[in-house]
Amino acid sequence: MKSAHHLCTIALAFSLAACGFFAACAAPNPPLPPSLELPKPASDLRATRKGDNVTLTWTAPTETTDGGGIRHLGPTLICRTTQPQLVECGTPAHVAASVQIVSTVKRPDDTTRTVATFTDVLPPELQKDPAALVTYTIESLNTESRGAGISNTVQVPAAPTLPPPQDVQAKLTGDGLVLHWTGILHQYETPDIRHIYRVYRKEEGKPEKELVGEVQLTADAAAELTDRWLEWEKTYDYNVTTVTLVPGAHNLEVEGDDSQPVKVVAHDVFPPAVPTNVEAVFSGTGQPFFIDLIWSANTESDLAGYNIYRHEAGSEPVKINSDLARTPAFRDTNVAPGKTYVYSVRAVDVRGNESARSEETSESVP
Repeated sequence: MKSAHHLCTIALAFSLAACGFFAACAAPNPPLPPSLELPKPASDLRATRKGDNVTLTWTAPTETTDGGGIRHLGPTLICRTTQPQLVECGTPAHVAASVQIVSTVKRPDDTTRTVATFTDVLPPELQKDPAALVTYTIESLNTESRGAGISNTVQVPAAPTLPPPQDVQAKLTGDGLVLHWTGILHQYETPDIRHIYRVYRKEEGKPEKELVGEVQLTADAAAELTDRWLEWEKTYDYNVTTVTLVPGAHNLEVEGDDSQPVKVVAHDVFPPAVPTNVEAVFSGTGQPFFIDLIWSANTESDLAGYNIYRHEAGSEPVKINSDLARTPAFRDTNVAPGKTYVYSVRAVDVRGNESARSEETSESVP
């Protein structure tokens, strides 16, 4: 039997261990510091320039610098300088109380990012040096006007642009659409700057415009460009813009504003070219009589085929083929001895436009 002293010693040890266990469980974690609610700086700022307008886009902040969600987003500082580097915003060019949200983009990991945008109008005093660059950055603030620093920096050319032409006109021809306008004379050219025109078209129902071509400045005020690659029976908007080119190490270029769009309904009413070099040759010795016709092939991309016309002296030409001839050749087997036949050919495109008749050729059946 254990002594009373030994039992007391065991009870005391158990009590101390129990007290230590419960004391350890009840000890609180050290308190976290309060969030400063500083928006995390953007790292994907981009800039594009069109005329005097510089459009900035970036991912709108959704997190604070300490990893929490933003509850109180304040204004955005738009920072601009002609210096090559920016380490802080300094005096902002704009304080945007709110920015426009242009889209929500889904990332590969199924999360989303919200794209924000702001358009800055570049003042004329910053466009005097053609080789200069304008540097932009932004800083997102909380409602207490505190931020965590600037975003990445981006640059756009500072070269001046010229206004677009005001008198763009369009005319459909068999070769395509001819655009013409009053050009800017070469007196605007300087050793540091060169200008060209770019012509764009946008097909109705499609979001993006396509580059049609470029026109160099000349001493002639009349400028013209032919679009030979449009598709018939479609509707397009065309516009012209002046482009400033700055030769040098960076080969800078800036597009000016677009001209007013010219709407064109590309309806094809233009026939193919008239077939040429039509020849007729009789053959029939020892076999049924026939006359073979050959001619030079038309080169139109929308050519569907040919119609063949025949007549005798004193009568009107009559089409003698039931289906279009797909190749530049035809055999007429409906001929009779002792007669002379006069032939001509017309080309037909896929929309049914038919050319004038070719020059006539004749052949006799013995």
